[in-house]
Amino acid sequence: MKFKEIFKKEISLTLLCIVLSAFTLIAFHIPFFRQVINNIEGGFNGVLITGGLGIIMLTLNFFIYYLLLFAGRMVGKVILAISFIGNAITLYFINSYEVLVTDQMMGNVFNTQFSEASGFFSFGFILYILLLGVPPCLYIFLRKFDYGKGKRCLANVGISLGVILSVVAINIKNTTWIDRNSTELGSLLMPWSYVVNSVRFWNAERKRNAKEILLPDAEIADSSKQVCVLIIGESARRDRFSLYGYERETNPLLAKDTVTTLIANSAATYTTAGVKAILDYAETNDLYEILPNYLYRNGVDVIWRTSNWGEPPVHIEKYYKPEDLKARYPEANAEYDEILLAGLKEEIENSEKDKVFIVLHTSTSHGPTYNKKYPAQFEKFTPVCNTVEMSKADPAELNNAYDNSILYTDYLIHSTIETLRGVNDRSCCVLFVSDHGESLGENNLYMHGVPMSMAPREQVEIPFIVWTSDKSIRVKEQEVGQYHVFHSVLDFFGVQSPVFDSNMTIFE
Repeated sequence: MKFKEIFKKEISLTLLCIVLSAFTLIAFHIPFFRQVINNIEGGFNGVLITGGLGIIMLTLNFFIYYLLLFAGRMVGKVILAISFIGNAITLYFINSYEVLVTDQMMGNVFNTQFSEASGFFSFGFILYILLLGVPPCLYIFLRKFDYGKGKRCLANVGISLGVILSVVAINIKNTTWIDRNSTELGSLLMPWSYVVNSVRFWNAERKRNAKEILLPDAEIADSSKQVCVLIIGESARRDRFSLYGYERETNPLLAKDTVTTLIANSAATYTTAGVKAILDYAETNDLYEILPNYLYRNGVDVIWRTSNWGEPPVHIEKYYKPEDLKARYPEANAEYDEILLAGLKEEIENSEKDKVFIVLHTSTSHGPTYNKKYPAQFEKFTPVCNTVEMSKADPAELNNAYDNSILYTDYLIHSTIETLRGVNDRSCCVLFVSDHGESLGENNLYMHGVPMSMAPREQVEIPFIVWTSDKSIRVKEQEVGQYHVFHSVLDFFGVQSPVFDSNMTIFE
């Protein structure tokens, strides 16, 4: 039978959905079943779990596909086609970066700008779409099929539900195992992984951003002139800083700056939650007034400069993106994060407030294109990785590119310190804290976003670096977290607040 004749021949909607469901199971769920097989014991019970999950997935997808096409007609076709393209893209990232598609990971997706997202495009990315996404879309739109009557629809729905309930009943004793592995399994189940977790993410965001809860009013205790710069790092892991013992010299400048290094862990493995933790007064799921908003409302001059995203709502006057800074300082290089330092000294000196708080939200070590995050003169470790398909990259080249981004981070922090050294008549402080760490192939994991319950140390262990111009200000040697930032800044400025916790400041 010729190809054209296949598409001319009409089939039932039932058969069409069986074909699509089988294709979904076979084409997109190898990682899912690999996860199942790696976490079950052998024997009959293992077969029961694996086979039961396969039958449920096959039947459930058939059930949804059938209802979607029967009720939605052309709209259903469009939605289904989009889901297959989504499946192909998701599978690419699962296979290439060993990611788990959780609500946190979907948060990363929604908070990634196109300039960063385009860094993931590769031949492999296109190939996944062309081989796994496009064919089922063509099949849906080109194949002629008979929708059938309502009785057939009811019969198919009834049979599907009966099969699902029967398999669940047979596997009732395995519900504990399924519940224990639900996060990993749910993150690999398509299309439900990214659909359900997208809904979960946006629902959480809606609740979190519904209304900012104001903190109690604060009072600035003195009129001494001070400036504090908080540098929020991106994907900087502690063990790649030579200040913390890394064998490569990735901090040659900071090594001469008399900084204090503290042992710290992040509160999350993705930017949105990590940045929120740095700016929050305490660990909470509610959206309380974050540090820059709180200081601004209580009389501090607050400046926010960012090349990143995923920030909580910032309610201040002086909020600048790279394009804003480039417009103000045309001579500055806006291609890299050093644009955040353009005209900074002048802006501090022009401030009419006694207290100046500055946030520099960088993107310096954001993957997968680490080699594009720093100027050529910082390419000290060579050769570097040039592919976005990190799982296929040479490990040494991948590490070289990442380490160069840390070398550039060293330069940015040092340059900030040098800027503050040139500021007259103000006591100065610099805090560098990363939003989270980064995996570089350890345990076949790349980048970040693994749920905290199973996150590897590479994604959690972060640098916390402190510099002060006034040597009388001493830093306590202690293990800290991101929530220490809020209270430390209040302590540095002498801000008296009911929410200040003296146990959470880094200063003696």
